Amino acid sequence: MELIDEAIDAGARQFKACEVLAISTRTFARWKLGEGSPDRRKGAPKRVPRKLSDAERDKIVCVACSDEYCDQNPYEIVASHLENGIYLGSPSTIYRVLRAQNLVHYRGEAHARHSSSRPPELKATGPDQVWSWDITYMKTGVSGIFLYAYMIIDVWSRSIVGWEVHEREDPELAADLFRRVAQRRNVTGVRLHADNGNAMKAATMIMMFFNLGIIPSFSRPRVSDDNPYSESFFKTMKYSVRYPHHFHGIEHARSWTADFVDWYNTEHRHSGIGYVTPQQRHEDRDLPIFEMRNRTLDSARKAHPERWGKRVGYHGADRIVYLNPIPEKRSA
Repeated sequence: MELIDEAIDAGARQFKACEVLAISTRTFARWKLGEGSPDRRKGAPKRVPRKLSDAERDKIVCVACSDEYCDQNPYEIVASHLENGIYLGSPSTIYRVLRAQNLVHYRGEAHARHSSSRPPELKATGPDQVWSWDITYMKTGVSGIFLYAYMIIDVWSRSIVGWEVHEREDPELAADLFRRVAQRRNVTGVRLHADNGNAMKAATMIMMFFNLGIIPSFSRPRVSDDNPYSESFFKTMKYSVRYPHHFHGIEHARSWTADFVDWYNTEHRHSGIGYVTPQQRHEDRDLPIFEMRNRTLDSARKAHPERWGKRVGYHGADRIVYLNPIPEKRSA
C-alpha cells in the first residue's frame, strides 16, 4: 500500500500502480478501508487460529506411538484420555496428524480394502482390433445342471467371431477355442477384454494369449459394466422370444446357439451400429446402406418440406468404438 501511495504521489495513475503489483483497484480500495487487516488474497500467508502447534502435534504422535496406546485406534485413544480429563483432539485430527507422519497403516488379520484401477481404454477403428469375450450358463432340464456358452465378440462390428457350448467352464476348452479362431481369422495383436472369472485369468489362458500375440485386459472385480458388449449380447440372447426355457442336452444347446449366432450376425439389425447387421458392418457394407437411407430422407424432405423441421435424423454410426473409455478424455 505504501508503494502504491508513493507512486500516486509521484503522478502515476492508481490502476497502473496496482497493475504492476498484480492486484485490482477494488482490492486496493478495500485494503485502504480496512488498513491494518491481514492480507486476504488467495495464496497469501495466513494464521489459522484452530491450527495445532508443533508441540501439540508432537505430543499426539508420542502418545499414539507409546507402548500403552500403540495398539489402539484414535477413537479409543480419545475416549481413554477424556476419562482422565485430557483432551488431545478429535479422532479425525489425530488421524490427520498421524497420516502426515505416514503412521496410519492397516494391521488387521483380514485383507486390507483396496480399490481396483479402471481397465485400460481400448480403441477400435475396424474389425479384429478389439475383442470381448465371456462365458454364460444355459439351463438344462435338470435343476442345478448347466451348460456353458463361450462367446467372442468383435467390439467394432458387434459380430460373433467365435463360439462354443460345453458342459463345463474350463480354461483348456477356452484356449482351444481361441487357437482355432485366431488361426481361422489370421489375427495377431488383437486386444482382448474379459471379466475376472477363473477361466479368463488362468495361467493356461495367459500363456496361450502370449503365444498367439493377443493382448488381454480384465474388468474390475464385481463390475459388470467393464465388459458391456458381452453382457449386452447375453441379454439379447436370453431375452429373445426364441430362447428355450431349458435345453434338453448339449446337442440341443449347440444347435440352437448355431442358429441364433447365424441370425444375430446376418439378420439382426443392431441398434449400436445404426441398425445394420454385424456382418454388414464387419464387411464395410454399412456405409452404402447409410447413404441410400439418407438419399431417401432428402428426397422425402424435398417432396414435402413443410413436414420437416430444421434437423434431419440422418443415419450413420461411429467409425471409432471405445471399450471402457476414459470419461475425462471423452468429455474433453
